Amino acid sequence: MDGTLALYGLLALTTLPPLVPNSALLVSTGVLASEGHVALPPVLVVVAGSALLGDVLMYLAARRFGRPVRAWLLRRPSRRAALAWTSRRIRRHGVPFVIAVRFLPTGRIAGALASGVLHYPLRKYLIGAGLAESLWATYSVGLGYLGSAAAGNPFYAAAIGIGVSVLVAAAGTAAQWGVRRRALRARDARDARRPPDEPPRTDREEGGDQASSITAA
Repeated sequence: MDGTLALYGLLALTTLPPLVPNSALLVSTGVLASEGHVALPPVLVVVAGSALLGDVLMYLAARRFGRPVRAWLLRRPSRRAALAWTSRRIRRHGVPFVIAVRFLPTGRIAGALASGVLHYPLRKYLIGAGLAESLWATYSVGLGYLGSAAAGNPFYAAAIGIGVSVLVAAAGTAAQWGVRRRALRARDARDARRPPDEPPRTDREEGGDQASSITAA
């Protein structure tokens, strides 16, 4: 019992904050659940619940301290682009995008902070983030659970689960890279159509417009 409680605590500590590597732990916990060492439903509740709590804390911090959070996000071009891209899609697609962005690299942070800065309704954010974290927990732990049942070997199951997680993360990174490349090409095309006597816009000016549009929203 003490070992199980310690495992639940470790799962909560590694899923509450963002950017903590926990794929191996989640897959291994799925393997343990498949072998009957821990119960699967409480594991899923702990993983999804702690991740949702972390999302809500980021959302509330961004909503309460919107100005300094926005200033921090706009300070670097990569963060500014992520905020603008995420904000546009949250306004356009709402809850479905709140769910989808969770599965992109750094999407958990970008989605929570953009939703808070935009003052996206808390109830809708809770619905989207709750569904996203439930799917993410089921997927992450399920890789080990199903892998162990299929392979019949915990080491093979863990290797398969971690490998699939890496492939999914790589696919998400490639998708983000493709979107950013298209955005850069679109900006270059706009610059090419700009009259010769009009200077190209700087990153600071573009960031100012993005900040203004986010504040207005």
